[in-house]
Amino acid sequence: MHATLPLLQATEFPRLSRAQLTTLQVNLGYRCNQTCVHCHVNAGPNRTEMMDAENLALIPSVLKARSIGTLDLTGGAPELHEGFRQLVREASALGVKVIDRCNLTILFEPDQEDLAEFLAEHRVEIVASMPCYSLENVDKQRGDGVFDKSIAALQQLNALGYGRPGSDLTLNLVYNPQGASLPPDQVALQADYKRELFSHFGIVFNALFALVNMPIQRFGSTLISKGRFDDYMRLLKENFAAANLDSVMCRNLVSVDWKGFLYDCDFNQQLGLSLPSTSPLAQLREGRPHLRHLLLDDPAGRSIRVAGHCYGCTAGQGSSCGGALDDEKSAA
Repeated sequence: MHATLPLLQATEFPRLSRAQLTTLQVNLGYRCNQTCVHCHVNAGPNRTEMMDAENLALIPSVLKARSIGTLDLTGGAPELHEGFRQLVREASALGVKVIDRCNLTILFEPDQEDLAEFLAEHRVEIVASMPCYSLENVDKQRGDGVFDKSIAALQQLNALGYGRPGSDLTLNLVYNPQGASLPPDQVALQADYKRELFSHFGIVFNALFALVNMPIQRFGSTLISKGRFDDYMRLLKENFAAANLDSVMCRNLVSVDWKGFLYDCDFNQQLGLSLPSTSPLAQLREGRPHLRHLLLDDPAGRSIRVAGHCYGCTAGQGSSCGGALDDEKSAA
């Protein structure tokens, strides 16, 4: 695995500062039932890093202390954490919207046979990975057999009401490019997805999120191995759009790693770029910002750590955990 941070630290990316914290995004661990080429956390079946019970127990308290309205659960496959369901129950009881970043095939793993019903019962919003509507492209990026399982999972979720008109069960899909290119227009691509998935499989969903592949971890290392890292960074920089700066996710989100440490976003987490802080609370115990500090410390107004990969969130139509940024602005 090639290190990408040394290639990203020297940057001219504009300075950013935090606004109100509205979303807590928690990485419950790196264990996953899939190994995807584009994965920016290098997750897989052999990873053992998982959040412990002490840190898991802090999450509902932080949600309440900071009046955070959204809990965004990610991994790896977050559902593989033994505390996943209890955390969903506790957050839902607080009136917090819970998002599950689901790879779909997890619904067919051992002991997950009732997962779809559990998510529906607790009105969990599903953001599901679906890099294409064709078998060849999905299996190429995510592994043999993933497409067929993903289709079966989407049909199961639809049968429970997910993605259907008039339902409060939200099902969003995520698209990632096959390689070192920017995603196509999100609106047009969403129309293609809706047409193809419905005509061939009877599948419906709410929205498609088109995400840029980040030049870090597994994908960044692959670019370096192929001698394409500099070209990809040039592509991101040449398509920088300053209008996207107001909508990037790091302004309203804090990312939490499996050890409970805080970051401006999931990508900074994978690069080891901790959340900056001027508060003395950040010097307690761990020496860097941790979940327990959010019980007393509001990060609003603090600076955001930026590096070269940030161009990935602002290139072209922009990209965040909620998809293209200019589509978000036009919908606002």
